[in-house]
Amino acid sequence: MNGEKRVVLLATRSLGKLWELRPMFAARGIDAIDLDEAGIPARADEEAIEAYESFEENAAAKARHFHAVSGLPTVSDDSGLEVLALGGRPGVRSKRWSGRADLEGRALDVANNLRLLDELRAHDDRRARYVCVAAYVGADGAVSERGEVEGRILGAPRGIEGFGYDPLFEVDELGRTFAELGREEKAAWSHRGRAFHALLTKLSSAS
Repeated sequence: MNGEKRVVLLATRSLGKLWELRPMFAARGIDAIDLDEAGIPARADEEAIEAYESFEENAAAKARHFHAVSGLPTVSDDSGLEVLALGGRPGVRSKRWSGRADLEGRALDVANNLRLLDELRAHDDRRARYVCVAAYVGADGAVSERGEVEGRILGAPRGIEGFGYDPLFEVDELGRTFAELGREEKAAWSHRGRAFHALLTKLSSAS
C-alpha cells in the first residue's frame, strides 16, 4: 500500500463478512469502506465474476474487478466449506449450493444448511474444513493469503452467531461451532480471520 491513502474498498455485499472484517481493518488504522459507501450499485451479473474453480482465482478476480471499477485499492475474498465425505463439496459453490437463487441472507443460509445435512445423512465421516483466500489489488500490485480451519459437521445447528454454515461447523480445537463464538473470538480462530490477518500483516509491512 505504498504511496496510497490508507483507505481500502471491501468488495463484498455480505453483511456478515463486513461485520467481521471492519474491526480487523480498524485495528490496523485502515479506513475500510464497502461497495455502497463507494457508490457502486449492485449488478445482476456480479455473481458471474466468481466463475473459477479455486478460491484463489475467484478472490483475485473479484478484487481486480472492483479495483478497476472504483480506482481504489481493493480487498476481496472467496471462502467456502469443504466436506471430506462429499469429495470437497460444496467448495467454491458454498454460497449457492442449495440452488435457491430466489433467496438471500439468513433464508439462503438455512437452505444451504438443510442441503448439507441431507447430503451427509448417509455418511459417518463428518470431517470438514473452512477455507478462505483474501486478495488485495491496488496500484502497488496484488497479493493474496489463504486461511484454513479444521472441524466437523454436526447433526443439528448449535449457536446463534455468525452466518453461512457456522451453526453446523464445530472447530476441532475448540469443541464449539463458529455460531457459538463472539466476533473477536471468531476472528482469532476462523479461516477468514487467519487469511485477513496474514494479508493485513503483509500489507502493513509493505507500507
